[in-house]
Amino acid sequence: MAKPKRSMKPATFAWPVRPLIYEINAWTWLDELSRKHGRPIRLDSVPEEEWDALAQWGFDGVWLMGVWERSPAGRAIARAHPGLLEDYRRALPDYTAEDVVGSPYCVHRYVVDARLGGPEGLRAVRRALAGRGLRLLLDFVPNHVARDHPWVAAHPEYLVRGSVEDLARDPGAYFECGGQILACGRDPFFPPWTDVAQLNAFDPGLRRAAIATLKEIAGQCDGVRADMAMLLISEVFARTWGLRAGTRAAQEYWAEVIAGVRAAFPGFLFIAEAYWDLEWTLQQQGFDYCYDKRLYDRLEYDSAESVRLHLSGEMAYQQRLVRFIENHDEPRAAATFGREQARAAAVVITTLPGAVLLHEGQLEGKRIRLPVQLGRRPEEPADAELLAFYRTLIRSIGRQTMRSGVWSLCSRSGWPDNPRHLNLVAWCWADRNLRHLVVVNLSDQHSQARVQVPWAFLIGREWRLTDLLTGAVYERNGDEMRDPGLYVGLPPWGYHVLRLEA
Repeated sequence: MAKPKRSMKPATFAWPVRPLIYEINAWTWLDELSRKHGRPIRLDSVPEEEWDALAQWGFDGVWLMGVWERSPAGRAIARAHPGLLEDYRRALPDYTAEDVVGSPYCVHRYVVDARLGGPEGLRAVRRALAGRGLRLLLDFVPNHVARDHPWVAAHPEYLVRGSVEDLARDPGAYFECGGQILACGRDPFFPPWTDVAQLNAFDPGLRRAAIATLKEIAGQCDGVRADMAMLLISEVFARTWGLRAGTRAAQEYWAEVIAGVRAAFPGFLFIAEAYWDLEWTLQQQGFDYCYDKRLYDRLEYDSAESVRLHLSGEMAYQQRLVRFIENHDEPRAAATFGREQARAAAVVITTLPGAVLLHEGQLEGKRIRLPVQLGRRPEEPADAELLAFYRTLIRSIGRQTMRSGVWSLCSRSGWPDNPRHLNLVAWCWADRNLRHLVVVNLSDQHSQARVQVPWAFLIGREWRLTDLLTGAVYERNGDEMRDPGLYVGLPPWGYHVLRLEA
């Protein structure tokens, strides 16, 4: 593969409309590079060829997960927590205490961890990425901070506080610091996170501090992924904390915070980790993109018809979702979906409107999900066939080439004695002379359908259909493609990514 040309792009440049983002676990990535090259490697000493290899994939941005200073107090908790110790042993049987570097979501300070290369290391990363046409995404954790974060001692008013009775009744949910009883961070549906302190989304001082922190972050990267963003929605926060939250703020947290940051950094990207069908709410509060966990769940558990119904939502909503089948919070796609289903799901997420998130190790078929507290991961052989599949897929969609123009969901029909057309989903893209059709069988059965392609310009012409993943070529009549529809027969978990040319 040819070496990518270097560009002299500025440190900050605009995100494309439908970005392809690659998540890298900063700590484990540097550990593996150090082993590979036989010397310690930090962010400021990553070999040029590693950046070149990354750029060759054609990503639009890199999410460098876990660069901020990890909490010493949180690390001590992570090295003693019984449940976490079981997770470590399961993922990395030969782990030692030194491998437990602490959670990247237990932030001590928003300063790049010195063990990763510090602020200068991050500046080197941003220069390396920008010079190759890649943007940099980092973490922001709005809901909580480490117990030893400076705010805990200096600004207890930023935090949710409890009483001596709360601590006595539930010592796993509260802790004492400097004479204050403070709440541990939490998601209302799970036990508290004992290594972090809960921030108070309604406190005006906290909001000002969050804006200031995000402005500092925005000076170092091109966007943030906001952890558990839905916890800061006023209704959710009030329901979670009740009277302990105090008076509800007049304005939503995210509306105020995002506007405050964008006043200084108008092009800064905000991505929300979002659940509970609150994606639209967060989009309205200012987020550019929100996780599409609903699609992930439907691809894993539900039928093709449920996926089609999910995709029938308004385009204003669809185009601001992040499609994924793996990230550091989810099990590995190769283990969850299986070999063939994982490929079909990958075709789905990479050819839809919205942003696409791919996870380090996903392309190689890694199967072991690593707890985020570990700084070393086990060695796993790469699946060469899957790696080749992803190279072809990503090259086919290109940098906005295939996912450009107007997207349309296609209808499909079957026959009275064959309802398997319901196993297929289909959509198309049209942009001037670029026309593409995607059809995927989301089932373990051979399935057939008539796919109605909605373009009027098909009529009266013959068309050449080239499958970008296999190279197969088909000649089809435009009138037939419109009505009764293009006949498609696919094996279990089969797919077509077709380019149409007259």
